[in-house]
Amino acid sequence: MPLTRYSDARLPTPHGEFRIVVYRTDPNSMTEEHVAMVMGEPTGDAVLARVHSSCFTGEVLGSLRCDCRAQLDAALARIAREGKGVLVYLVQEGRGIGLGNKVKAYALQDEGHDTVEANLQLGFDADHRSYDLAAQILSDLGVRSVRLMTNNPAKLAGLENAGIAVVAHEPHWVDAGEHASDYLEA
Repeated sequence: MPLTRYSDARLPTPHGEFRIVVYRTDPNSMTEEHVAMVMGEPTGDAVLARVHSSCFTGEVLGSLRCDCRAQLDAALARIAREGKGVLVYLVQEGRGIGLGNKVKAYALQDEGHDTVEANLQLGFDADHRSYDLAAQILSDLGVRSVRLMTNNPAKLAGLENAGIAVVAHEPHWVDAGEHASDYLEA
């Protein structure tokens, strides 16, 4: 899928000043935009990075079913402490199944299914996300290899398979409440 760098600006945040870079898979459409939050000049090798998938329920509505908002904040804070790095924010709600299906999965979880079982019951893979766009974004920014902040081995393999070398795995655990424990175990 072709990716176009669409816009870029300075973005002050509680963690410091970042540069926000917006990418589009279709330059004429506003429906699928992905973001890179860039601090410093993170080009070359061993760049601190996180690939983060959108989570409307956790990041905007404050859902306690996941730790997505805490992971997003922790990643931005860590990049700010180092003074250089990239957070790639991909529109892949609900492990890539979309918001409506994610809410259907929540209903199945309320009946006792875990996240993976719910996705499978809805006819999706356990994790439907792709990391090809993240690799394209990192490459566009001049990143050749990363120190990846993640708890998901699939992200490590996904980036490697898409051409971005992962030179270090940086575990990215955050405190999660009781409502998120089942999600994290799955």
